[in-house]
Amino acid sequence: MMNRIKNAQLVLADQVLQGEMTVENGAIATLGAPASLPGGDDWNGDYLLPGMVELHTDNLEKHLMPRPKVNWPTLPAIMAHDAQVAASGITTVLDAISVGDIDSDSMRNDTLEACTQGLRLAAESGILRADHFLHMRLELAEENLLDMFAPYLNDDRLKLVSLMDHTPGQRQWTDLTHYRTYVSGKRGWSEDKVESMLERLLVRQQTYAAANRRSIVASCRNLDRPVPLATHDDTTIEHVSEGVGDGVTISEFPTTVAAARAAREQQLGIIMGAPNMVRGGSHSGNVSAAELARADLLDVLSSDYVPASLLHAAFLLQDQGFDLPKAMATVSRNPARMIGLHDRGELAVGLRADFLRVRVVQGIPVVLGVWKAGVQIA
Repeated sequence: MMNRIKNAQLVLADQVLQGEMTVENGAIATLGAPASLPGGDDWNGDYLLPGMVELHTDNLEKHLMPRPKVNWPTLPAIMAHDAQVAASGITTVLDAISVGDIDSDSMRNDTLEACTQGLRLAAESGILRADHFLHMRLELAEENLLDMFAPYLNDDRLKLVSLMDHTPGQRQWTDLTHYRTYVSGKRGWSEDKVESMLERLLVRQQTYAAANRRSIVASCRNLDRPVPLATHDDTTIEHVSEGVGDGVTISEFPTTVAAARAAREQQLGIIMGAPNMVRGGSHSGNVSAAELARADLLDVLSSDYVPASLLHAAFLLQDQGFDLPKAMATVSRNPARMIGLHDRGELAVGLRADFLRVRVVQGIPVVLGVWKAGVQIA
């Protein structure tokens, strides 16, 4: 069965075309200028955009733990997360699952298995709207990291592994003033508890991080299929160089212009946070996504902790010198290609029909409908 959409602004890889698209058997069959044919769904000039591809979202954690120390039932949490992601225009999502944590009070380690098994159950039951894959975020200073990660090395859903070190005093938290403000505000810690935590975390990093990194890199290199490696919060040129030596292909959320420039020189893909773009800056006091965009040091946007920020941030890139096709590529084609997905990510004949209907209201892109493989999911 063929479906025809007419009178839409098609955002293609290299242009915006007023025209129409037809979908047949879940794939894009035709794209082009208006045809004088009867029938079809008239979109009245709304945008027709490719479905978005999200590489790093922590959003599921907010549903699993809606309040500190509150553990929500897994399947309802997954379904709420999936519905929010789909409604935001994301048709393919890598759920960023933390393996290890620097916070001893965190429930992440307790929910790891239930979360990943729940995602598999939901997918096999056919109840998910978006396509869900795994992005395993490895906290390198975690004592039991290797044992915790081992069950997922050969998981067919694994599409990305990131090497993280959130030890305060470096990378994301180079400025300890921002760290103290963050943990005091989010967790209500006293000054004494913060200082005690800082001392403990430094010892743990020195004990485990380097050895864990070597083992993880070796394990990923020995896989029988390619799984991209990313570094997280690169701050210095040395951080980038270390990643390149480990076979890293992606730099997630570099915190300085110097690190981003080094990543570009080494041909790494550069990911920045969409909330950073929408807010106009980093909540950690690091480089802004807009500054990197102006310097053409940004390849992909990630919604991070706010799914609705992804499309909004892509449109805001137009204020930083990106045309709309290039801006949309940061949330569709570029992330898809980074993880080896070549059947989606843009409006092109033969690709899977993942697409959005979007209308701009007072400068804000509003998602009116979402389709995956030609079937409406939101």
